Amino acid sequence: MFDVYITKAAKYLPNEAVSNDEMENYLGLINDTASKARRIILRNNKITNRYYAVDKNGKSTHSNAELAKNAISQLFDENFTDQDLEVLSCGTSSPDVFAPSHAAMVHGLLKNKSVELNSSSGICCSGMNALKYGFLSVKSGNSKNAICTGSEKVSTWLSAQQYNQEIINLKNLEEQPIIAFKKDFLRWMLSDGAGAFLLQNKPTGEVSLKIEWMEAYSYAFELETCMYAGGDKLENGEIKPWSEYKPEQLLNESILAVKQDVKLLDEFILPKGVESMSDAMEKHNVTADDIDYFLPHVSSHFFVDGLKNGLLEKGIDIADEKWFMNLLRVGNVGSASIYIAVEELINSGKLKKGDKIFLSVPESGRFSFAYAYLTVC
Repeated sequence: MFDVYITKAAKYLPNEAVSNDEMENYLGLINDTASKARRIILRNNKITNRYYAVDKNGKSTHSNAELAKNAISQLFDENFTDQDLEVLSCGTSSPDVFAPSHAAMVHGLLKNKSVELNSSSGICCSGMNALKYGFLSVKSGNSKNAICTGSEKVSTWLSAQQYNQEIINLKNLEEQPIIAFKKDFLRWMLSDGAGAFLLQNKPTGEVSLKIEWMEAYSYAFELETCMYAGGDKLENGEIKPWSEYKPEQLLNESILAVKQDVKLLDEFILPKGVESMSDAMEKHNVTADDIDYFLPHVSSHFFVDGLKNGLLEKGIDIADEKWFMNLLRVGNVGSASIYIAVEELINSGKLKKGDKIFLSVPESGRFSFAYAYLTVC
């Protein structure tokens, strides 16, 4: 087995930062009416800026694959070129197309050489799953290096035009032309961007992060689906897939839209997060004292105090000064968020050799959680 190091990190945030007051200029107004939920949701998540890969007319400026490719390109230099790459592992919850795979579309833009590909689907954990694939490939000796990414292009999924036909249908039925909160909620939570890591079997440069271990947990065996797209939730909790709906239903009911069961989110995301994090730390004999920087990906600042209190109840007291978060500045970029946070920490000038970094990524899809423990070299 070989040691594995994150030797370089990069991010790509498209266009200019978008403030809270500008969001509907980019995403559009549903039924030509400002969202009543927007200010409440933004007050809770406390995000002040985010990035969209669309202009103010809603026209795309980048695809998801292009966002990932632009982050990856920053990893290449005279010491590691695109011809040296062996494995490309890409995670996303918002691929540009159902098929081919997201990694294949990214590789098609790189135009470098033949490499091994892996695509990790899912939601926020897809970025960590992509990282684990690269980690295990290098650790096993299957490859000497890998590039892993997390990227999201959700702005077009959340644009007002995606819901226009549903509004028209509601009006025709003489019903209130308002989309459900489970759809409106995520319009003010998610944004675009990409992050990328270069993994190698030897440390290089001024700062390298040795991946000590990675762990992942799923509670899908006992919990219903919480966040989903391409289907709808039935009264019994099951998800009816888009392929079983009539073509007109896909538009009239916004079946392809991304949705969140907020009640389930509030009930389970913190307890299961605390449970899984405690299990991971116990398995590897890591305590709060063994953490110098804690990087939790949270979808909203609303959950921060609850997470702190839940960890305290488990005897995990991570001092406030150890928490490193950039949610308020860059938004919730799903699978890319943890990559972007690590890149920012590496370039902060704060790290010193021997520092321990703990990464925590929850996913509300059907409640999955992923963790990584790193040492600064």
